[in-house]
This record gives sequence, C-alpha cells and structure tokens, in this order.
Amino acid sequence: MSSMSGVVNGGVSFWYADDGFPAVREPLAGDADADVVIVGGGYTGLWSAYYLKKTAPSLRITVLEQRFCGYGASGRNGGWLYNGIAGRDRYAELHGREAAVRLQRAMNDTVAEVVRVAGEEGIEADVHRGGVLEVARTPAQLARLRDFHAHELAFGEKDRELYGARETAERIRVAGAVGSTWTPHGARVHPVKLVKGLAAVVEALGVTIHETTPVTGIRPRQAVTPYGTVRAPYVLRCTEGFTASLKGQKRTWLPMNSSMIATEPLSDGQWEAVGWTGRETLGDMAHAYMYAQRTADGRIALGGRGVPYRFGSRTDSDGRTQGPTVAALREILTGFFPALAGVRVAHAWSGVLGVPRDWCATVTLDRSTGLGWAGGYVGSGVATANLAGRTLCDLVRLDSGQGGPTALTGLPWVGHQVRRWEPEPLRWLGVQGMYATYRAADRRETARHSAGSSRLARVADRVAGRH
Repeated sequence: MSSMSGVVNGGVSFWYADDGFPAVREPLAGDADADVVIVGGGYTGLWSAYYLKKTAPSLRITVLEQRFCGYGASGRNGGWLYNGIAGRDRYAELHGREAAVRLQRAMNDTVAEVVRVAGEEGIEADVHRGGVLEVARTPAQLARLRDFHAHELAFGEKDRELYGARETAERIRVAGAVGSTWTPHGARVHPVKLVKGLAAVVEALGVTIHETTPVTGIRPRQAVTPYGTVRAPYVLRCTEGFTASLKGQKRTWLPMNSSMIATEPLSDGQWEAVGWTGRETLGDMAHAYMYAQRTADGRIALGGRGVPYRFGSRTDSDGRTQGPTVAALREILTGFFPALAGVRVAHAWSGVLGVPRDWCATVTLDRSTGLGWAGGYVGSGVATANLAGRTLCDLVRLDSGQGGPTALTGLPWVGHQVRRWEPEPLRWLGVQGMYATYRAADRRETARHSAGSSRLARVADRVAGRH
C-alpha cells in the first residue's frame, strides 16, 4: 500500500480495509476428485456452489481460488446490486423482444433473490433497498436519460419513475442535475461482507474451498494447478476479469479496469447539504459514466473508468491506482457535490471486470466436454453473478439427468458465442481510443450545452462493437 497525501492506495479495496481480510484457507494438497470443480472464488463461483449444494447436497464440489475468495471484482466493486444486464438489446435482436424481456424479468427478480438469501443465511452485508437513481446534468444527457427510461419501460419495467430537476433535488442535491430516472430494482451492499458471508455459508454446506491455488490450465474434466489436478465431470470457469490469465483465454474477455475512491465519513452538516436520505445507488448519463453509493458508515464510495485497460490484458497489483485517476474521481465527486470541496479522500483502489467483444454477458455449459463458464458482466456483475450461478446449477443438473429444462436454462444468454478480441497492439489502441473519445464527447456536450448526443460517442460505440 502507498499513500497520496494521506490516501490509502490499493490494499485490494476500501471494503477490505473496513471489514478486514479473511483467514486464508488451505491450498490444494494434491490430486483430487470431485463431482463439480469451480475455478474462481468470487460471486459467480460461490453462487454456483451454493445453489448446486442446496439442490443436491450429496454433490462433491471443490472451489479453486488463486488468492482468496473475493480478491477480484467481487471484493472491489461499487456495491450496486441492480437489475442491469450486459447485452440485453443484442439478445433482443438475436432472439426476439420476448426473450429479452424474460431475461430482464429474471434480472429484476435476482435483486430480490440476493437480498432473500442474505437474510435467510444470516449474511449481514449492509443491504439497503433504495433502488437506483441515474441523473442527467446536461441537455444531451437528459435526452439520453429520457430515451433510456422509455427503453426500460418497453422491456417491462412498469415501476420505474422519471423525475424532473425539482424532484431530483428532493432526493439528492447533485449540482446541475436537470432530471433523473429511478428503479426500485436495486440495493446498496457492502461487497466484501457479501462475498465473505457467502464463502462461509458455502463452506458450512460442505463445499471444499482451496485458496492460494492458481489454476494454470482447464481441460475437459480437469482443473490443473501447481499443487495437483482436480478431476470432475464438470469444470466451471468463473474467473470474469481474470480469464485472460488462463492458458488459451488471452483474447476471450478483455480485463477492463475500473477505479474507485471512498471519502472519510461525512458530517451531519455535509449530509444535510447533499441529501441522499434514500440511500439509492447513484449513476449518471455521461458516456464515461460514474457510479456511487452512500455507505453504511456514512461515506461516499464513487467509481469510474480511470486507466481503462493495461497492455497485454495485464491486471493491477492489489488495486494500486494512479494519481491522476484519483484526482479525476475526486473532481467528479466535487463536481456533483460542491459542498464537499474540503472532504478528504480516504482510500483509492482499482479492479478489473470482464468485457466480451460484443459486450454481452453469457453463461454456457458444453455438454460434450463438461466445461462451463459464465461472466462478461461488463460492470453489472453483483446481481448478474447470482443469476449466472443459478443458471449454471440448472445446466449441470439438466446435463447430468438430475433435472429438466427450467426457465433459466431457456434464457437467451445461455450458450451465446462471441468472437475473440483483436491481438495486441490493436486491442490496447482500440480501448484507449474508445475511452478517450467518450471523454471528449462528454466534454463537448458540456461545453456546447446542446440536446443531441455528440457524434464522437457514436464513433466510440462503433469501435467498441456496442452499436
């Protein structure tokens, strides 16, 4: 860990500084057999283990984690448990609107499912169901916000609300906010309390978890580590942003970087100036968007892109974050809330999320090899990982003859195939150029104060493959 004017930098995340690191579990002790082996001890892997064990208690399930459960995005994210899913519009194009509506309804239900399980299993994760509020601060953002709101209604979200400037200010006093949209399908969570609690529950159910056990290769019915090979009829890859580090997976999903800051606890007077009594998770309609939450201990945790991608799909060192990124996030904070100009940033950190070439989250089980995987959440993984875990569970049970097709196995993201990312240096040049263009589009929209989205953003969308 390093310090920038008193800012704790790295140390995996603020959430670990707040709640403490877990006692590390034992590594694999040699070759082993299981019914299901899960690679990755984050939300996806742990939810998969949880539902498999709850539906079939006799299954022998082994989780292999290269550091400790929650070391990746599961322990570093913004704590947005919400109903967004990457690729829904693409799935509407490929499979029809009704299929995409079913996927959206499943995501709406997933928010409640995570809250339910946390309550049932005694996982105290600072859950607050305040919904998700997304604000617009320029005419162009307001036009996008209204389009977004109408689009969500068209996918069956009947309980979403649209607010003008005055109603937005009654909820939260964001400088220059001209409108917002709110959905009840969202909650604030403490990411580390959730992942630590889930790991403990899974272990208590009889799942074997080996930490400090990097998987160096995945083959049909085998997960290979330096300590031995675990053989199982099913091998589930749940490695999200770290997928590129696996042999043969360098160009499968791009590890996109996201960075966060957490302030010191705010005073009562500062909260009075900000509002935010509903504790909604907060986002905006900028192209290079931000995301934030009001933490249980009275801080603001706020994130954005920072350095979006490291050459060669490299990942960070324990969340260490560059100084200019911290300064940029602080600038967003004080731009939104000028009354917090003097507030101290206590912690900065970064993590990676998995981005497929077509920006579509997927879940798959190859019946011929027993290899399964889920991920590519593009930043909306806190809830999506739960839906993925339940779906992987149903796919394994279907394939093994222990269950039939379910509503989840028929969702359009199941079995989706996507092309690989370009080789370097094209990958690096493309992503750097894309985010530079998004930022330029945001600056142009702010300066011109026009209602239309900048054409620069449409160029970046085409480069990204998001159109």
